[in-house]
Amino acid sequence: MRLLCFSGLYPARMATSEDEGRTWTSLQPIGEWGGIVVMGDLVTTSDGRLLAYFHDDGRFAVAGGKLSSEMKLFSTESKDGGKTWGAPRVLHSSSEIHLCEPGIARSPDGREWTMLLRENRRSKGSHALVSADEGTTWSAPRELPRWLNGDRHTARYTPDGRLVIAFRCMDTKSPYQGDFVAWVGTYADLCENKPGEYLVRLADNKRSADCGYPGVEVLKDGTLLLTTYGTWTSGEAPYILAVRLKLEELAGKSATPR
Repeated sequence: MRLLCFSGLYPARMATSEDEGRTWTSLQPIGEWGGIVVMGDLVTTSDGRLLAYFHDDGRFAVAGGKLSSEMKLFSTESKDGGKTWGAPRVLHSSSEIHLCEPGIARSPDGREWTMLLRENRRSKGSHALVSADEGTTWSAPRELPRWLNGDRHTARYTPDGRLVIAFRCMDTKSPYQGDFVAWVGTYADLCENKPGEYLVRLADNKRSADCGYPGVEVLKDGTLLLTTYGTWTSGEAPYILAVRLKLEELAGKSATPR
């Protein structure tokens, strides 16, 4: 198993581990390009290619870049298990809505991908793009409902087929704004803008709205391991927090507000 660790801005860099993280190579440039939060997400296609997604506002895509009014979404491809990466291509560009920090949710059969995106201008809510051909083409963006309005969405399936999406809540009408939350539902709920089962606050961020970029893993026994940084104790410096839970533990509890 090869582990990949990316570093953003210009140029994008990568370190790898071939021994499950015990040792790592040094960070090395992977091309004459870069971006903000490289990589936002990474998926494997049915034929074994790796596709990675990220964004940039003009400053880091190329050497000497300058801030632009447009936010661009990029994809880059690896055909050798992540050892090398091709030149990025633009998936979407707009000066009206600044879509960034992509996170992918696959349909249960893997044939459709939904890309969940932060809207960085805060003029609208989060958005989604859909691909039915494993990332070759993408739909026009659609705005997501307020219960999925947030940043840095990370999606995983539990053993019973439910979809869990962890992110930083940015819904201005929610008491959880700025906190680390998880939405629980189905892929159909996501596609049809349905509210799903519930939204749960995983951790109360005590200072501003700076948390997210979560790691989300489903362990063999069905336990969810959700990890992020934030200010979890008033008056203390930020630190990394891991939340472990099973969805069965939440069964029967009152629904959280949306």
